[in-house]
Parts: sequence; C-alpha cells; structure tokens
Amino acid sequence: MPRTKSAKKAQRQTKTRNERNREQRSQLRTVIKKVRSAATAEEAASAYAAAVSIIDRAGRKNLVHRNTANRTKSRLSKLVSGKAKAAK
Repeated sequence: MPRTKSAKKAQRQTKTRNERNREQRSQLRTVIKKVRSAATAEEAASAYAAAVSIIDRAGRKNLVHRNTANRTKSRLSKLVSGKAKAAK
C-alpha cells in the first residue's frame, strides 16, 4: 500500500487511466471486428469510415503506436476494397 500522499494520488490516477484505456481498447477492437465481419461492401465501407476516426484517435493518444494504427487502417482499407471488387 502507498504511504505518501503523492503515492496515493499516483495510484488513483493509474486506476483511472487503466479503466479509460480498457474501455477505449475494447471500443477499438469492436470497430475493427465490425469492419472485418461486414457482410456487404456497403456495410464494410460505412464501418470502415467509423473505424478510421477511432483508430486515428487511438494512435494520437498513444493507446496504440502510430504505426500500428496506420497499418491497421491500411489492412482494413485493403479488405474493404477487396469486398467492393468482389461485389461487382
């Protein structure tokens, strides 16, 4: 257990940040799954548009590394365009 006042505050801050990060990471994973599991090209495109915003924010906030966020967007984009080509 923390003894000093500053250590107690640091523990509170860590708990708050862990909860926030867990929620945001869960949201990030959910939007990625929605894009991957979309049945039609239209669903995939709309899910991708929503996912890009969340992925970018996660990269900016260091929830995931910038390069990881960009790589994920690139892979999802490739998947969406593949579904669009397959639909034609």
